[in-house]
Amino acid sequence: MSEMNAPFAGRREFLKAAGATGTALMLPGQSAWAADPINFFAWSAGVDQVKSHIAAFEKKTGLKVNYSNAPWAQYRDTMVTKFVGNAPIDTLWVSDSWLPEWADAGWLAPVDGYPELMKYNGDVDNFCNESMRYKGKQYGLTYYSDYMAFFYDESKLKKAGIGAPPKTWDEVVQQCLAIKKAGICEYPLMLSMARESWLIEFMSALVFSSGGRFVDDNGNALMADPKKGAQQALQWVVDAVNKHKIVSPACVEVGELNGLKSFTSGNHAMALLARYRVRTLNDPKQSQIAGNVKQALMPAGVGGSHATVGWMRFYGLTARAAADKARAANTIKLMEWFGGKADGQYAFQKMMFTDIGSGFGVKSLFQDSDIKASYAKYSDIAMFEAQQKLARKKDVVARWFGEWDEVNGTSWQVAILGKTSVADALKKSASAWNDMKKA
Repeated sequence: MSEMNAPFAGRREFLKAAGATGTALMLPGQSAWAADPINFFAWSAGVDQVKSHIAAFEKKTGLKVNYSNAPWAQYRDTMVTKFVGNAPIDTLWVSDSWLPEWADAGWLAPVDGYPELMKYNGDVDNFCNESMRYKGKQYGLTYYSDYMAFFYDESKLKKAGIGAPPKTWDEVVQQCLAIKKAGICEYPLMLSMARESWLIEFMSALVFSSGGRFVDDNGNALMADPKKGAQQALQWVVDAVNKHKIVSPACVEVGELNGLKSFTSGNHAMALLARYRVRTLNDPKQSQIAGNVKQALMPAGVGGSHATVGWMRFYGLTARAAADKARAANTIKLMEWFGGKADGQYAFQKMMFTDIGSGFGVKSLFQDSDIKASYAKYSDIAMFEAQQKLARKKDVVARWFGEWDEVNGTSWQVAILGKTSVADALKKSASAWNDMKKA
């Protein structure tokens, strides 16, 4: 499931690529390719499931679909190249992180004018709908969503005499100190703070649950504000590493996958990980702590809440498809077949969840008996749903996100290692954001 998060290339790289051949947009009325088949591009996840669902669509509608995919690691660069080269693409999987860039380039078209798609908004989690909106317009229909979750090894907590998981970050400290004192774990809490694409998800979960934000509703930096920004969250991590010693100082070198492996090896009592990882955590074939891992709501900071960060991927409509009414109509049918209901049910999202564990943004699926039965094998669906209701989209998604993310990630790491103060680290992050926003 490594495709669930990805690097976001820098703005300069995008501008260079886009500028090399000028605009890649189709003009209204152009018909460079025949209206049939529908061209669908995705990354290489759930390929068998996608092909099966396409076959059912073709049989149902009589329409043909050209399906292509690329590895997640190369997907964004592949799509930018195709867009610039005016390749025939009608619908595709899109990450929420790429929306501002691709929409401003004119590669994606809004779907607000298609009631067939918009009717699903009421049954989709709010953070998913918000993640598909940009400059007041909606650009797609949900494909997959998930969030950062808080997990604990119940057996280790019980061994330390702890009867319930922590509800606040202060309680995390106290419980971890008790576990550490009992000699159960040297570093009871696993945090992955390596410079990789997952880092912004970890940081956002910490910041949101502490009642902070990186930017305000107008996109202005808030991270350095001691009352509204990221200071409480970063200070907590700094203290956890350097003062309480409940998190390893090597966390700045631990990526998400290695953190998962360390937790499944029994080295920790608690961890922040993507929610879908619970399937691995409680699989005896993959985890030494299988059967003991539980999910709790994200701990709350002082004045904070149990909020976490969510992310999502969606089906986008290309400007090329939207320029031709007939092609657009057929493409919308395919988008609904995958992202909405097919023959009266959310068939594809349900299939992806039961087959490979992909999360979903559709609220009513939490009541589906098959999904309940499937999830009960390794976790608590009521907790899954409760935390998802508190998920928020990343507030730093912008065209310059990739460049800023490098500065911000480095600033956090330097503070964690004690080489600069929390205040100075966040001032540098805020300054970089504002400079890039102006540019």
